[in-house]
Amino acid sequence: MDKRVKKAMEPFWTKNFGNPNALYKEGLAARSAVETAREEAAKVLGARAKEIIFTAGGTESDNLAIFGAVYAMTGGIGKLTSLRTDEDGNSTEAELSNSSLGCKSGHIITTKFEHHAVLNSCKFLETQGFGVTYLDVGKDGLVDPKDVAKALRPETILVSIMYANNEIGTVQPIREIAKVIRNFKKKMGETHTTTGGIGKLTSLRTDEEGNSTEAKFPNPSSDKKLALPRLNIIFPYFHTDACQAPGYLDLNVERLGVDLLTINGSKIYGPKGIGLLYVKDGVKLQPLLYGGEQEKKLRPGTENVPAIVGLAEALKIADQDRGKESARLVKLRDYFINRLLGEISKTVLNGHPTQRLPNNVNVSILDAEGESIVLYLDEAGVACSTGSACTSESLEPSHVILAIGKPHAYAHGAMRFSLGRSTTKKDVDYVMKVLPDIIKKLRMFSPVNIKI
Repeated sequence: MDKRVKKAMEPFWTKNFGNPNALYKEGLAARSAVETAREEAAKVLGARAKEIIFTAGGTESDNLAIFGAVYAMTGGIGKLTSLRTDEDGNSTEAELSNSSLGCKSGHIITTKFEHHAVLNSCKFLETQGFGVTYLDVGKDGLVDPKDVAKALRPETILVSIMYANNEIGTVQPIREIAKVIRNFKKKMGETHTTTGGIGKLTSLRTDEEGNSTEAKFPNPSSDKKLALPRLNIIFPYFHTDACQAPGYLDLNVERLGVDLLTINGSKIYGPKGIGLLYVKDGVKLQPLLYGGEQEKKLRPGTENVPAIVGLAEALKIADQDRGKESARLVKLRDYFINRLLGEISKTVLNGHPTQRLPNNVNVSILDAEGESIVLYLDEAGVACSTGSACTSESLEPSHVILAIGKPHAYAHGAMRFSLGRSTTKKDVDYVMKVLPDIIKKLRMFSPVNIKI
């Protein structure tokens, strides 16, 4: 944790420990701290304070975005209700036939290499009747906006694509994807119709199989041919998990064009167990928890004041230092990558060579098991992670490495080195002093000999 963050938090876990929902002095002071933090976080995101919802972390924020959106937009399993408004702000309702959906309740788009907070949420929703499209990614880990465009349907409720991948660091073209979604909404709002009789306006749409769906609207006249009033299509919502982005990438939600955005405190030298979800004004979400009316009724429960203050301070610091720190780490990252590829044979870079996070180095070191490399490096005082799930009940390799088209052997030898504020060239040189000998030793006992 950053010392500046700790200093900002200390008063609220020692002497200023009031309930932010109480009316006594300490409670009012705590409430003031929470709202100040909300304003500071909003400023970094180019958002309004009322659009910031504090959560218990990135996973909860992702879940709230996904489940909150799809359940708010559906009238229950087996029914999809499209929530739209006309130019006068009047809501209209269009119930789409299940036969046109190919699913019971609606459609979600994501990618095959998202964080499990997103993937497992989507997999669960499939069991509840929702359709999910898992987009492929290129060998460099990039999502093609054209693939998003092809996957969009009238019944699509949500698109969730992470800003920067947590394993290989590839930065996605979020703005381009947002543009695709905006164009889709515009097209949907300009559907032309004919009347089904006096006082009835029927939207004629067809699905891929030629089946029509209907939406009824007030008929402004008795003309037999009318243009459907332009509608403000509010879905699909666009959500991005931006937990890896603070301190390195632009977080302005207006420029990004997103409706929902996830931030996690522990990724930015802030406290663990705290995060936020940006919810664009007008976006409808259903809460995951029920209780009081805290956080716009979306996250009931007494707010964690010290953690909220710490998150806002960490986010502010990350934003202030972004330009200088990113430039420093890009040089250090590329230096490290060049040494790894040049000095350790059969080492392959994972992810895009340049369109990646400044602090991310992910390579597959072949003919050596990732778990063993991690343990040997740990003994040498170096902390890193592997693409293999060494701490889980399953030893399945990283789904991210497999998603970019690498074989299982590449996934089992995938290593992620995360550079940070305290990382120096001296640190990188130390890793390159000890790592070649470790790999040499492990390869002596390796039962595999992969050819590349």
